[in-house]
Amino acid sequence: MNMFIQLWKSLYSPKDIARFRFQKIGKAILYVFLLALIFTLPLTYHFTTSFLEGIRYTSSLLKNEIPAFTIENGELHSSATQPIVIDEHGLTIVFDSTGQVTKEEVERSGNAIGLLKHEAVLVANNQTQYYSYTMLPEITLTNQDVHTFIETLQSLLPVLVPLTFLLLYLFTSASKFVGVSVLAFIGLILRSTLDKKITYRHTWVMSAYAVTLSTVFFAIMEALQAVVPYAPFIHWFVSITVLFLAIKEIPSAKIHRE
Repeated sequence: MNMFIQLWKSLYSPKDIARFRFQKIGKAILYVFLLALIFTLPLTYHFTTSFLEGIRYTSSLLKNEIPAFTIENGELHSSATQPIVIDEHGLTIVFDSTGQVTKEEVERSGNAIGLLKHEAVLVANNQTQYYSYTMLPEITLTNQDVHTFIETLQSLLPVLVPLTFLLLYLFTSASKFVGVSVLAFIGLILRSTLDKKITYRHTWVMSAYAVTLSTVFFAIMEALQAVVPYAPFIHWFVSITVLFLAIKEIPSAKIHRE
């Protein structure tokens, strides 16, 4: 059976998932790679789009909003006499060569980039990282250097985009295989509960198809940029439920009486 037909049937039919248990393990492995691809495509698209918008936005800021600056001897220098705060598109950018703004103030923003007197601060989804300028002890960095670096990134996009896709795909594939393997062990517990005569190979193959509904759902949510609360819990609940219903469809072993 074609993998895309199997994907369609796996969205709604636990009975068909139960029938898939007899197929070769290699086909199930290829199917997991297909699911990883489906999930990775919208993820890569939005990541790449955000990256491109970030490059253009940063380039525009350097030209029009932020004064010329130099990072030398562990300090940020510019002609600005007051901190510059720009809040657009859900991103806060703080430029302060005066030393008035602290890293804690930048950290209060959900998403922010801070170029402060002695360090750079990056805040993404309330996770903060600090980069001290003293890590560049013998290097003088100017706004023109940053602009040149951005232009270099733009020229490397034909390489960076496929590389980003490959890394995301490999990570997603690895996560899928781990998840399917764990779900297969849960399937052994369900097997004992339902008194079905199947092996770990059977539960692994069935688990590969049991995660289809959850994977497709979250791929659509990612494409729509919709936030799903308690996503891991929903994923496991749906996957275990589908696997349970599939195992339940397997005929029980007949008891022979003399």
